[in-house]
Amino acid sequence: MGGRQQPVRLIVWSGRNVYPAMVENVLAQHPAVQEAAVIGVPDPETGEAVKALVVLREGSTVAEQELIDFCAGSLAEYQRPSSVEFVDAFPRNNLGKVLKRLSSRQATRVFGVPLGVP
Repeated sequence: MGGRQQPVRLIVWSGRNVYPAMVENVLAQHPAVQEAAVIGVPDPETGEAVKALVVLREGSTVAEQELIDFCAGSLAEYQRPSSVEFVDAFPRNNLGKVLKRLSSRQATRVFGVPLGVP
C-alpha cells in the first residue's frame, strides 16, 4: 500500500479542465522563468481564470504579455494564463513544496497584492 495521494487540482475554465502542471511546464521552458505556479482565480465569465505566478531568474526581465504569448505556441487558448503576477519567491511548506492554496488574506500578505483578480 502506497502513501496518501494528493488530489489533482484542476482549474475549470468554462467547463474545460486546465491542469496547472501542464501550464507550469510550458512557462518553465521560457529562459527568463526560474519557477512558475499556476492557480485558478474566480472569473465571472468563465468560472475560473488561469493565473500564473512567476519567479524570474536573477537579472532577467520579461513582460506579462510575452509570457502569455509564449504559452500560445504550446497551449490551447483556454489553457493559457489570462494574467501573470511576478513574485520574488513562493511560500513553501516544510517539505519545500509550493503552497498554492492560500486564502485571499494570506496571498495578499505573502505576495503583497490580491490574487483573486485575473
